[in-house]
Amino acid sequence: MKKFTFALMALLATFFTMNAQQYVSTEPANRNVILEEFTGRNCGYCPEGHVIANNIMETNPGRAWAINVHAGSYAPTTYPNFNTSCSSTILGGFSVSGFPSGVVNRSTSAAQGRGAWASLANQQLAQAAECNVAGSVRINPGTRMASITVEVYYTGNSSSNQNYLTVAMLQDSIMGSQSGMSSNPSQVIGSQYCHMHILRDMVTPTWGEAITPTTQGTLITKTYEYQIPESIGNPNGVEVILDHIFFLAWVSEQYQGTPTRPILNACELTKTFMTDEPINPSMGAVAQMINAKCSIEKDFNFTLTNIGTNVLTSIKFNAQIAGNTHEFEYNGSIPSGDNTKIDFSMDIPYGSYNGTLNITEANGQPFESSMAFAAESHEWVELEINDETTSLKVFIVQDQWGEQTTWDIVNSAGEMIAHGGPYSHLIGSGATQVNVENVTGIPTDECYLFRIYDSNNNGICCNFGNGYYYIKDAGGHEIIHGDGDFGSMAYHNISITKDHTSVSESVAENGLNIYPNPANSKIFVEGENVSVVEVYNSLGQKVLTAEGTENTSVNVASFENGVYVVRVITNDGGIATKKVTIAH
Repeated sequence: MKKFTFALMALLATFFTMNAQQYVSTEPANRNVILEEFTGRNCGYCPEGHVIANNIMETNPGRAWAINVHAGSYAPTTYPNFNTSCSSTILGGFSVSGFPSGVVNRSTSAAQGRGAWASLANQQLAQAAECNVAGSVRINPGTRMASITVEVYYTGNSSSNQNYLTVAMLQDSIMGSQSGMSSNPSQVIGSQYCHMHILRDMVTPTWGEAITPTTQGTLITKTYEYQIPESIGNPNGVEVILDHIFFLAWVSEQYQGTPTRPILNACELTKTFMTDEPINPSMGAVAQMINAKCSIEKDFNFTLTNIGTNVLTSIKFNAQIAGNTHEFEYNGSIPSGDNTKIDFSMDIPYGSYNGTLNITEANGQPFESSMAFAAESHEWVELEINDETTSLKVFIVQDQWGEQTTWDIVNSAGEMIAHGGPYSHLIGSGATQVNVENVTGIPTDECYLFRIYDSNNNGICCNFGNGYYYIKDAGGHEIIHGDGDFGSMAYHNISITKDHTSVSESVAENGLNIYPNPANSKIFVEGENVSVVEVYNSLGQKVLTAEGTENTSVNVASFENGVYVVRVITNDGGIATKKVTIAH
């Protein structure tokens, strides 16, 4: 399925240049790995191959990529139909005796069983590469035209005077049926299987486009214009979603029989979205940060990409959520094609909400762009103690797959103060086991975040044992209890403060009156001899200082809802405190 003409290819032909490269490194490096996995939706053992391929990629991020090649008798044409002409061509280029099987950097002429992939990948990763490959893809979302640039730099000499450059388009997150999917539960969503890194099309000829010379010091640059189809597959084609596609490029050495092989090096091309409009900011998905913050103020971010032709210097945007509109502004400099991370914070009432993020202005001109996002705010646990430090006891009632369970505790600076797991694998379906860990020396006047993880994204309960977790404070009181049905992660915030209440003097003994309680916009302190009024939040942090009078008023309208400590210092050095709840 080629989307360019030979005339266009001639116009954009390979050229040898002495100009400096834009993307590719000139430093010698080892080979990256392409694993072409022959698979199919009717193949019961293929999900086991997907697990192995995923592990290879996770172990070697940015250096290994799996390509799921759906072709042959196990690849049905019912929806979603992943069969393509290039998939069939690749399958026919190797001796395939069973499914799943695959070739690693095309280092063998016959496809190998899944048990051999990891070893072959490690061998390839340890070999010096004759060349480096890098490049970019810029996609116009309006026209679906991809402008592709690939650079190849030879750090050594190839044994063949003519190599072959291949550019392939893959797609993630396609839902459909899959035999044997219980072998890979991390990709099971409901009753369907989430298919990943599927080969959808080739930008170049299937076995690559000839490039030369292949001697040390050579820089080769190739450019392509590729029209991204709306759908691929006939019959029962699958929609090509721009956010879910990515492009791989690799250089193979020579034709050996039908295919070009072996693969000398490979890369994933960086992907950006571009338009012909001068001003066009584009928002990535809005993410809520999960951090140690005992407050209804929540932190968010999104990636802002400049897909226009002019430099993006400013935007105005707002977040509409829970009946409120929060206004924000960014000022900076984002060149065309670049992006930056935008951070913002806002108060979220307790609960879960769906909101909308709207760009209303860009470079001082009206602009309209919106994106939906989700937010949540939950109450935090409050502990007040008399000492400088305290302890917690963490109970993890694991399920059978304890090796998938870990947890940690971090402070507001993001520093990890404790962690646990993974735990042992239990024999017997549905088995459970209690793991208890003591965390001591925890400083007060701080907010902490407890997080529990399951690497298989299905919690610690249900089908593999009724697991759960809980935490007790130093006095043995249970302060947190969570069930095991939490997917990939659950979290809780814990505020631990030292009791700032003076035991020697009280508000009444000083003849002071602090009111109202709860307060809304102001707190009043009445009494003689008042020198200073201080307000502390639940973390023990001083948030306000005011000079005292006989009738002192403190403006708390901008404070978050919660419990605060009002501390009054008298002219003779006396101290009196009172807890006041602020509820707007």
